[in-house]
Amino acid sequence: MKQLWYTEYNSPVGRLLIAGFDETLVSLTFEDHREHLDKLLLARFGEHELTNISGARQIVERLDRYFEDALDTFSEIKLEMQGSPLQNAVWSALRSIPAGETRSYGQLAAELGKPKASRAVGHANAVNPVAIVVPCHRVIGASGRLTGYAGGLHRKEWLLKHEERFHGVKPAQSPLFLTA
Repeated sequence: MKQLWYTEYNSPVGRLLIAGFDETLVSLTFEDHREHLDKLLLARFGEHELTNISGARQIVERLDRYFEDALDTFSEIKLEMQGSPLQNAVWSALRSIPAGETRSYGQLAAELGKPKASRAVGHANAVNPVAIVVPCHRVIGASGRLTGYAGGLHRKEWLLKHEERFHGVKPAQSPLFLTA
């Protein structure tokens, strides 16, 4: 039986449910997606046991720093996400978008050499098992509007405003906050 660590984290965007093994993060989702977490872990690891052990400490410390102001704190977190080749490419590309910046689904698809795959990019974002750390919230509609976020548009907006606050962009000057 696979041993996974598990913890819950109270964040400004709600309670986060976090799971992993050793020093590897496998899931970070919002409390209203508990059923998704359970299905994901069962599909990936079969029978498993969740315990609250020290492996969670690293991600909790980095989340604390992120929500304070250290927006680049996640780059060294080891992940195991197990997606299709395209999903893995999208998730990797997401990690390269600097905090305070955004890309459209089409721009991200073009960066991956698949300019007609914006819907596939959107789907990869929707099934991202590691919210915030793999920043799918940094992907917006081509019009600059906030679109689609599994955690809810209110969370996406909060995260983007949080990141912009530390990069000198005034939200009133930003087109990002025109919600669809």
